[in-house]
Amino acid sequence: MSGSRLFFGVSTIVSIIFAILLPMAHAQSAAPAPAPTSDGSTIDQGIAYVLMLVALVLTYLIH
Repeated sequence: MSGSRLFFGVSTIVSIIFAILLPMAHAQSAAPAPAPTSDGSTIDQGIAYVLMLVALVLTYLIH
């Protein structure tokens, strides 16, 4: 009885290990991320925010 129980326990552990490791062996490696590029839209948006802030301050000071 203990022999079959031991066999069942070992076979269960081995099957769990294979279930975890085999999909990892066939997995594709992740593609490298593209290098970050600046298309200028961030700079344009920053300039627009500064100009709006200047206009707001001037409007506040004039009134």
